[in-house]
Amino acid sequence: MKIKMRGLYLVTILLLLAVAGATLSGCGQNVDWDLTITSGGSTALVLSYKDLTDMKQVELNDILMERSEGEDTIESWSGVPLTAVLEQAGVNTDPDLIVALAADGYAVEISRDELVDGIVALKHNGEWITKDDPDSGPIRFVFPNTPANRWVFQLQEIQIP
Repeated sequence: MKIKMRGLYLVTILLLLAVAGATLSGCGQNVDWDLTITSGGSTALVLSYKDLTDMKQVELNDILMERSEGEDTIESWSGVPLTAVLEQAGVNTDPDLIVALAADGYAVEISRDELVDGIVALKHNGEWITKDDPDSGPIRFVFPNTPANRWVFQLQEIQIP
């Protein structure tokens, strides 16, 4: 009887550790979200959230968020450079213009000048957007040379006309 209880106890501890490890990792790799990249009206690539988290990340520190309402703030963001996403999709990595589409239907045209240093952000101030600001996530299009009211949260598609 003691052996069976020890075995059950050990299995319970292992399960708890596995659940705790998955919860504490916080990387959100199980997020059900896709980013589609299209070029000329055809789908070039679909990246899952996990695909994005597995790509090389860069940090944008001390970025001025010019807000249309409220006070401007200084924020830090990290994520995948737009150029890396476009390169993986096999499309023009220096387009004159892109169109970014959000889950809520918001769409914005972003010019070449605004695209400089743009990222598909996964973290805000060091925290995963899925945890830090779930209503604005799980990914956000951040352009340090553009006012924040033109950034796109809940990014679902990048179109290259």
